[in-house]
Amino acid sequence: MSRLFWFGLGAAAGLFVAKKAAEVTKQATPAGIGANVGEGLRELAGAIGSFGAEVRAGMAEREQELQETVERQTGFTPGRRAPKANGKH
Repeated sequence: MSRLFWFGLGAAAGLFVAKKAAEVTKQATPAGIGANVGEGLRELAGAIGSFGAEVRAGMAEREQELQETVERQTGFTPGRRAPKANGKH
């Protein structure tokens, strides 16, 4: 019974090592390297898109804060057109 256990354990370890070696070998091929680079570029593009969205959201929030400050301190609401000198719009 002990020999059968050790044989099974050795076979399982051998299969595991063979599978890992096949994965490493596949990644070392030009196609594998290309796939890794492609995945990296997709992740980078996603990160850049997220960063841009966060920057735009921050800009909009800061613009709102500045408009509120101007309105509170001056009584003028930014974004509204001032009436023309002759009183007509």
